[in-house]
Amino acid sequence: MRQREGLIARVKQIRTAGAASERHAADAAEPPSAASLDELALRMSHLEQQVRGLQDSVHRENVRLGAQVAELAARMEPAALAVALDKDARERGL
Repeated sequence: MRQREGLIARVKQIRTAGAASERHAADAAEPPSAASLDELALRMSHLEQQVRGLQDSVHRENVRLGAQVAELAARMEPAALAVALDKDARERGL
């Protein structure tokens, strides 16, 4: 629990420090030109594609792990476990 609280405090500290430096930089900067706005739009498009890819990856991993858990649960059913133990005993000659 302490680790979580410490992590949250560090994230807040980093965000507030970053926001302050961004405000300072924004005050000193000139108004954005059309070219810089186009660059930002291109960058946002790229970041959106990365987020979509990450979401797809997380979904695939979630589906894979769900199937793995379901398979393990099925193998741990009493009937399936009895069959597996019986098969193992016959193979070992017990």
